[in-house]
Amino acid sequence: MSAVAASSPFALFSGKPLRLLAAGVLLVNGLFPAIWILFTSLKTEAELTLRPITWAPQSPTLANYALAFSDQPLLLFLFNSFMVALLSTVLTLLVSVLAAYALARLDLAYRGVILSLIIAVSTFPLVTLLVPLFEIMRALNLLNTWVALILPYTVLSLPVCTLILVSFFEGIPQDLENAAMIDGCTRLGALFKVVVPICAPGVFTAGILAFVNAWDEFLLALSFNSNPSLRTLPVGIQLYQGEFAFPWPVISAALVVGIVPVAVLIVIFQERVVSGLTAGSIKG
Repeated sequence: MSAVAASSPFALFSGKPLRLLAAGVLLVNGLFPAIWILFTSLKTEAELTLRPITWAPQSPTLANYALAFSDQPLLLFLFNSFMVALLSTVLTLLVSVLAAYALARLDLAYRGVILSLIIAVSTFPLVTLLVPLFEIMRALNLLNTWVALILPYTVLSLPVCTLILVSFFEGIPQDLENAAMIDGCTRLGALFKVVVPICAPGVFTAGILAFVNAWDEFLLALSFNSNPSLRTLPVGIQLYQGEFAFPWPVISAALVVGIVPVAVLIVIFQERVVSGLTAGSIKG
């Protein structure tokens, strides 16, 4: 039976060959756009219009990066994006840790229904939430503030972060918390002093996902903020294009600058994120 299975044509698509193929597809899908943007940022406008297309820049130049910072207040865009993403990530982690702990530890009625609703909410397209969120922010007089972005970003990231943390908290023996509470900790103290440190990979994973979602978001940032001094990076990058001109080398340079902080963040916490994703998938 094993010999027949080994000789099956589907054997080529299982095991190591399939994993290598999947890794190759992910590598090309993830790296090619980034490399193409980097090459474009090093080209001149004239080289970009050459036919046939030149893949690597023939005469690399950093002039586009200088223009990216001089044509628009790119540093201001970066600062706004960083602060909004950071504050929404902190708030998301605080709320999702408490919500996930309640779902994992407390004897809640309709726990399965709550988890199903969390999953259902996470599937809503953002465009369907745009008008209700806009009306809420206008009623609260929060338009053209960081808070108008921080609160929606927190709400949008909460379902995924909560589900990730639930799977981690369920894998922690409850005896550890009981021992901490016997030693004088409150339940919240046991959560933040015992459970959260043990589940650090899951917390880092949830935090990175929340930060990247907030850093990349465009639709809400464009709709809720018309103040030039509060524009985030995705909205600011669109300002480089003119009415009839699209300076792709300069836009690409701005994109590279915007990619670098997230790439550095992921590289620094790579091991924790990978271990968090794999452990969460096994426990879930």
